[in-house]
Formats: sequence, C-alpha cells, structure tokens
Amino acid sequence: MKTTFSLKNITLILTGLAMSLTFTSCKKRGEGETQVVRIGEYGSMTGSEATFGISTHHAIQMVIDEVNAAGGVKGKKLELISVDDSGKPEEAVTAVTKLITQDKVDVLLGEVASSRSLAAAPIAQRYQIPMISPSSTNPKVTEIGDYIFRVCFTDPFQGKVVAKFAHDDLKAKTAALLIDKKSDYSVGLADFFKQTFTELGGQVITEENYIAGDIDFKGQLTSIKTKNPDIVVVPGYYTEVGLIVKQAKDLGLKAIFMGGDGWDSPKLVEIGGAAMDGTYFANHYSAEDKDPKVQDFVKKYRDRYHETPDGLAVMGYDAALVLVDALKRSVDFSHKAIRDAIASTRSFPAVTGMITIDDHRNASKPAVMLKIESAKLHFVKRVEP
Repeated sequence: MKTTFSLKNITLILTGLAMSLTFTSCKKRGEGETQVVRIGEYGSMTGSEATFGISTHHAIQMVIDEVNAAGGVKGKKLELISVDDSGKPEEAVTAVTKLITQDKVDVLLGEVASSRSLAAAPIAQRYQIPMISPSSTNPKVTEIGDYIFRVCFTDPFQGKVVAKFAHDDLKAKTAALLIDKKSDYSVGLADFFKQTFTELGGQVITEENYIAGDIDFKGQLTSIKTKNPDIVVVPGYYTEVGLIVKQAKDLGLKAIFMGGDGWDSPKLVEIGGAAMDGTYFANHYSAEDKDPKVQDFVKKYRDRYHETPDGLAVMGYDAALVLVDALKRSVDFSHKAIRDAIASTRSFPAVTGMITIDDHRNASKPAVMLKIESAKLHFVKRVEP
C-alpha cells in the first residue's frame, strides 16, 4: 500500500525524532547514566601552599590513570575534573559550587587544608555529593554532615602523638606554643597537644600567635626565648614554619621545634635550611618505610614526577583508592549509593595502612614521627591509634 506524507506529518515525525534524541541525550547526562564517573577535585594548585595541592593532584591522577588503563570501574571510565582554589576558603566554595552545579560531578576529592574543607563541605552536604578529604585533620570537617568523609587521622590523635613523643621520647617538661590564630588546623592541633601534654604532667608555659603570610616572627620568638621552654610546638604550615625555625636559630633559641603534618613539603627545608635539623613532626607516612605498598608507591611516583612523594601525595593516592574501592562495591553510581559504599569501608589496605571509616566518617589509622637531619626526613617511629 502506498503511503503518502503531508508536510504536517513530516513535521510531526521530525519533531518526535528530535524529542527522542534530546531525551536520550539528557538521560545519558543524568545521575548514574553517563558513560563516565565524574570525580571533582579542588585544591591549592597555586598560592602559598601550592605544594599541598599539586602533590595531592599528582597522586590522584596516578590512580585515575591506573584504573582507566585497567578498563575503569564496571565498564565506566573515571573522569577527573580539577579546580584550583588558590589556597583560599572563599575560592574553595566557588570551586565546589562549580564542580557540582556546572560539571555535574558524582563525588568530590578535597580539600587538603581544614579551613578550606570547612568552607566547602557545606556545599557538598547541601547537594548530597559525597566528599572525601585526603588530609583535612580538624575534627569539625566530618561533623558537617553524613556525605563528608576523610581518610587521614584527626587532630585529636595527631596532637596526642606529638605530645606523647615530646614527653616520653624527648623527656620534655615544658613547652611553648606558636599558633596561626586564623587557621582552624593550627588552633585545633594546638589545643589537642596542650590537653595531652598537660595530662602527662607537662606544662605549656607560654603561647604566642601569628597569621599566615607573616614573615617576621622575632617578637614572638624573643618572648618565647625568655621562658626557656624545652620544646616549641608550631602547628602550622611549611610556608611560615621554615621562617620561624630559621629566625629562632638566629636568635639563639635552644628549644627543640616540633609540629604536625602541615610541615610536610619539600619547600620546608628550602625555606628553613640547616636550621631545620633536629626538628620533629608527625606525618601520615615515611618514604623510608620498608612496607612493599609504600615502596611501590614511592617508586611509581618518582618515576612519573621525578621527586619523592610527600605525605600529602600519599594521602591523595589513598583517598582515590578508597573512592575506587567504594565505586566497585556500590550497588549503582547514584550519589547515595556511593556515599553508603564509602561509609562501609572496613580494613582497606591503603598505602598508609589499613583504613576503616568509623561511624563519624573518620579514618582509624596510624601516624608516624619524623626527624629532619641533613635536609632529609627520617623515620623515627610509628604510632597506632
């Protein structure tokens, strides 16, 4: 039978076909329907703490490339979308908002610094996008909501590790604190150190403050010198720590300087020079660790980037590994399913040790104490939670 088409019929057919194609396209872009899993990363790729963001990004990219080379996850490739927040909390908010509303990411990795995670996590929680911080240690970060996780230890644990090492290993009786008063990380870590050190019988005899970006610390250090403490704890970031220790040595301050994971950067010794010898800090891992997982990671990172990975790099790697493991176990790629899979992580064999996510979305895992000698970081001891 001959079929004839009027202009009206042809128009209706073409319109229907266009609608069908549009629907199919929209369906592919919908949550769980894309051919890729979009992973949003935000971090300090530029700014005063750029080594944090860059080394973390390098390690995350390693995992993404390794997984995609092996065929992806359940037939889907991983797409990493990275945004620089310049090390500023307000830019972290902008970055996460963009990643969620414009790039339509399924999950977030970031931030390194607690202040920036605290600024951006409420956005992720509001949109119910799972977020894993590689190394934000302030306990308030995961308290923001049930979609916010971390794979690093927390400041209460890190503060306890530094305090116990000062008291038990260095036999310190008195301590001074030099705190970045505008940093959630610095203030929190100082409080937890002070609590444990005091409980152990030590005494914090003086506290001084500074603000990130300062370059002259002679006034605070001169005041500390008059108190003659056994140790000076600086729970800050490498950008200021190197200058602080160098100026302290120039002033003849004899106390041993100590800190936390915010010290970890190749730039620390570049800034502080020989003055950094004999200082100690808590960290997530040691490149000297003979564990095969550690040495395999160090070799792959060195081969690719031609430098030894710092603690921020290894935490970026572990964060991405935990995410991939969760994606493999997730019932589907909906945001809630991914969230539930991350929350159910138990005894995952990461580079920095077994990671278990607890009911508060924090990781139970060990820390290490490192000593700087001759411009190199040396493993001293591992401390289990």
